Amino acid sequence: MTNYKLIIAYDGSKYNGFQRQSKHPEKTIQGKLENVLSKLFEEDIQIIGSGRTDAGVHSKGQVCNFHTHSFIDFEHILEYLRTYLPQDIAVVDLGIASERFHARYNVVGKRYVYTIDNGFFPDPFSLRYAYHVSEKLDLDAIRTAANLLLGEHDFQAFTSLKSKTKSTVRTIKSIDIKQEESKIIFTYEGNGFLQHMVRILTGTLVEIGLGTREATSITTLLEGKTRSAAGHKAPANGLCLEKVFY
Repeated sequence: MTNYKLIIAYDGSKYNGFQRQSKHPEKTIQGKLENVLSKLFEEDIQIIGSGRTDAGVHSKGQVCNFHTHSFIDFEHILEYLRTYLPQDIAVVDLGIASERFHARYNVVGKRYVYTIDNGFFPDPFSLRYAYHVSEKLDLDAIRTAANLLLGEHDFQAFTSLKSKTKSTVRTIKSIDIKQEESKIIFTYEGNGFLQHMVRILTGTLVEIGLGTREATSITTLLEGKTRSAAGHKAPANGLCLEKVFY
């Protein structure tokens, strides 16, 4: 068996997320990849992704692997994928992984980037890749609040996950917040992120930046573990999975 490893970039605007859905597999990134690769290898190819991304979320570094009974050289695979994949999905890297490599189970960390367009008018060239907030944001207050999120915490208040059996404890290593002209870029790095976690964290921090909640409320939210007490879920289009660590 050959275990191929791919790094995929995609514009998620037109897709129902990364993970294949039984009813409409062609509307997912995984479904598109599996369809093309199965035709190339002439066998049923099943992609393993590092994790899900929501509908409308983008990626520069989604990691996948798949096993096959065949071996086809990289140049042929890349040429075939370039020909038959839609232009909003691209292969950034392709290689052979060890037989035991698993794109999801071997993950030790991820980096997500969330972009906010803080101009008075929305930038027409970033409408698909940034959340437009026209009111000026207080970055000092946002950074103060972000520091309270660092380290290991129970992030139950910051996820849509409703399972009572899965742990909601995660470790956020860093949250970097920088401004580039009218764009405010949030970079989150941690050992893992729960369903909608980055989007809810961002929505909460935006509310702090707008002055509608206090920076110190972060501590209360972490202790209270109540989703309804936290901020809104920021739109999917501003989020991008930048890198997966192994």
